Amino acid sequence: MLSLIICTYNRSQYIYQTLKCIAENDTQNIDYEVILVNNNSTDNTETECLRFQQDFPNVPFRYFVEKNQGLSYARNRGIAEAKGEMLVFLDDDAFVGKNYLQNLQRNIENYPGLAAFGGKITPLFESGNAPKWLSKWTYSWVSAIDLGENVRFFEGNKYPIGANMGIARSAIEKVGNFNTKLGRNKKNLMAGEEKDIFNRIKAENGKIYYFPNNEVQHVIPGSRTTDEFIQRLGWGVGASEKIRTLNISKLKYFKRIIVEAIKWAASILLFFRYLITFQTEKGTKLLLFRWNVTKGLLSKK
Repeated sequence: MLSLIICTYNRSQYIYQTLKCIAENDTQNIDYEVILVNNNSTDNTETECLRFQQDFPNVPFRYFVEKNQGLSYARNRGIAEAKGEMLVFLDDDAFVGKNYLQNLQRNIENYPGLAAFGGKITPLFESGNAPKWLSKWTYSWVSAIDLGENVRFFEGNKYPIGANMGIARSAIEKVGNFNTKLGRNKKNLMAGEEKDIFNRIKAENGKIYYFPNNEVQHVIPGSRTTDEFIQRLGWGVGASEKIRTLNISKLKYFKRIIVEAIKWAASILLFFRYLITFQTEKGTKLLLFRWNVTKGLLSKK
């Protein structure tokens, strides 16, 4: 069985469409369930979920409220409630294509023994236009990923992105749940919980595949393209990396600081490259992000 787990916090404007896209899939010969975990939303999320249930009564849909605040808590609740062998995590503003479930079922059959997977994520900018600073170096800032049109492994420092990823239950049983010290909580932009769990899977020699035909469109509002967002995102990444590495050892944290210095050098080189090619905004946003990552990494919190 496929368990599609959607964790949500105050995204009532998107959640119905997210669920509707799943409901419109070809589900012939597909054993699946949809689990919605409401992480204490204060908007109309519950109403929108009820509307979905009324409009699509044949969809195997279950609704839960997780009182512990934080995305990792919500995901762990979804894991606890799920019945499937493959746990698929989708964002509450990510829209699957109509062949998503059929493609995923075939991929699982064609690649037995997979521990986890990540799919292609294409940004859907509400403004209709991508920000001028978007480049291959900043694509992940809008939770997007495109590793090409061929199935491949996530190797090295590459990992699936949470808007569209899956983990086998057998892998979860081996490495444990998401770290609740990491991940987003209400409006903060903490991260690291996905990197943490995929590192644990890789440490157990688990196979993590990239499936390009398991694609979603991920809504990007204008508020996620501003300088304020880039600053908050950078600080959240840095603070999360501090927690994640210190959780392993002080030596790991020290090594991460050295890596940060290397990333500064690369960012400065890219800045000058963009400067001489008259793409200044791409360069300045890289430095803005890096500065805030460093502040978060060295923060006392």
